[in-house]
Amino acid sequence: MKPKVAFFDFSSCEGCQLQIANLEEEILDLISIVDVVSFREVMKEHSDNYEIAFIEGSIMRPMDVTRLRNIRENAKILVALGACATIGGINKIRNQWPADEVKKEVYGDADIKDNRYFDAFQTKAIDEVVKVDYYIHGCPINRDEFKHVVTSLALGKEPIIPNYPVCVECKKNENICMFEKGEFCLGPITGAGCGAICPTHRSACDGCRGIISKPEVECVMDILKRYDLTYEELKSKSKLYNYSREANK
Repeated sequence: MKPKVAFFDFSSCEGCQLQIANLEEEILDLISIVDVVSFREVMKEHSDNYEIAFIEGSIMRPMDVTRLRNIRENAKILVALGACATIGGINKIRNQWPADEVKKEVYGDADIKDNRYFDAFQTKAIDEVVKVDYYIHGCPINRDEFKHVVTSLALGKEPIIPNYPVCVECKKNENICMFEKGEFCLGPITGAGCGAICPTHRSACDGCRGIISKPEVECVMDILKRYDLTYEELKSKSKLYNYSREANK
């Protein structure tokens, strides 16, 4: 029996699900090993009978919490999909202001007090609400990494997600270090798995895959010293995708 898979979205641009849709003919390989029962972006059918749930987006409202917990109860395995789900992503930038101030800034004097769709609170990543079994990082996700995770889960294997920095992949690609080009790059503290796509295309890493669990602190401090940069600059740069993460406190 093929495992039943469902996709769900919360506050996000849905770009990670679009990456999956963009697999095109390669989707045929995936549906040969899993049974997709719900995927709003590409199909009209829906079922609450699934074993594996992929969640895109961050959590912003009480109604989101209720819905997410229901999904978690139904799923044997829950996978956070993309930066918004795995670390809160860009949506967390607004957490530096009180939720009421944010709503007033966006909606002005509109009467939204009793409207549950606007009952927003501080943005949360998925694992701040429910238990997450696996993470697929990135903004958007890497399609090859997604295929690896789906295939592994379908075969009952543990997906292998790198926990070393993007710098490793940069060196494999023989890239010139972005610091040498005068750019502030978060590659030394960001988890690999993207193939160093941004530095390879001449753009510094912005940290969309989240901060690795054990950054080489001495190495990072040496880099900052070598290029006459400060830890405060590092924290500020990290806030684009990692606002309020432990490393930024």
